[in-house]
Amino acid sequence: MSGVFLSKGLFPKEFFKSTVAFIKMVQRDDGLIPWFEGGHADPWDHTEAAMGLSIGGEYDAAEKAYDWLAENQLADGSWWAAYKNGEVDNRERRETNFVAYVATGVWHHYLITRREHFLRRLWPTVDRAIRFVLSQQSPHGEINWAVDTHGEPMCDALITGCSSIYKSLECAHNIAVTLGEERSDWLVAREQLGEALRNKPERFDRTWESKSRYSMDWFYPVLSGAFPKARAKEHLQKRWHEFVETDMGCRCVSDEPWVTVAESCELVMALLAAGDHARAVTVYSWLHQWRLKSGEYWTGYQFVEDLMWPDEKPTWTAGAILLAADALTEYTAAHHLFNRVTLLEVETDDALDIERRQKV
Repeated sequence: MSGVFLSKGLFPKEFFKSTVAFIKMVQRDDGLIPWFEGGHADPWDHTEAAMGLSIGGEYDAAEKAYDWLAENQLADGSWWAAYKNGEVDNRERRETNFVAYVATGVWHHYLITRREHFLRRLWPTVDRAIRFVLSQQSPHGEINWAVDTHGEPMCDALITGCSSIYKSLECAHNIAVTLGEERSDWLVAREQLGEALRNKPERFDRTWESKSRYSMDWFYPVLSGAFPKARAKEHLQKRWHEFVETDMGCRCVSDEPWVTVAESCELVMALLAAGDHARAVTVYSWLHQWRLKSGEYWTGYQFVEDLMWPDEKPTWTAGAILLAADALTEYTAAHHLFNRVTLLEVETDDALDIERRQKV
């Protein structure tokens, strides 16, 4: 498979047909996409799997997933941490990066389909979600990672979670601009969050042990666009040998002999964002050894004990595989979403007047 992804325009549609079918098969009739058949779901991974459906051309199934989010959104704009068999499975917290990710998924689907009626239908859901998330932003720019059962802030912040929110705010802004909705405060909040991610490390992991052993804390600021390209390549190089195992993939944590497929896919996209196409192709070429003939991918591989662990083949891992393949081959109109920052310009009254005069 390694040579297939060397050039853009070579997305292996037939190869991934069964991977897309796997996600669709696991999706429940109500639209929710569990991790695996009979398992639980969370809003972030549900959305990641839905993006895989969009890439695979299963537009109606993807929209059914986003409609599930709209129908199950709480009054304050959030969702619970987990759901199973049509019921809430975890009422202990509501995580801000889980909630914000709906904006990324909705914008991704719109970029591929250009279905404006879909964008308008999901706009109230996105609007409420982002308002909830920004209600948890501190004056320093970082965003609380969650609220508890009673809606009380859990006052600390995660680099990975806030990086994911940073990308979601970009997508939410673009949705608002496309629909002519004024949300200038979202850009202000995004800039404050980016400043915290770039220059205020003391605002993260304040009340628990540092999460720096997690590879996502390493590459997510690059993946999200919080770190500019000029800084990104050097940043990834600094800890490359801590996390990357040649011919296998990216470790989940630096101190465990465990490579995971989803983190490896996200690293591929972070490498593309940093302008390192060659290594992105190389890392991605290692991942298909963890694929089953039926199209699913194992979560990860424990290379000291030589076993697939855990015994799971999640829908969100399949979604990540498809996102990385799209980014490498530029197959859909959303291929660039995690490779570059794109902020649509708000049309001012002066710009609209000029446009009107040009049409006359």
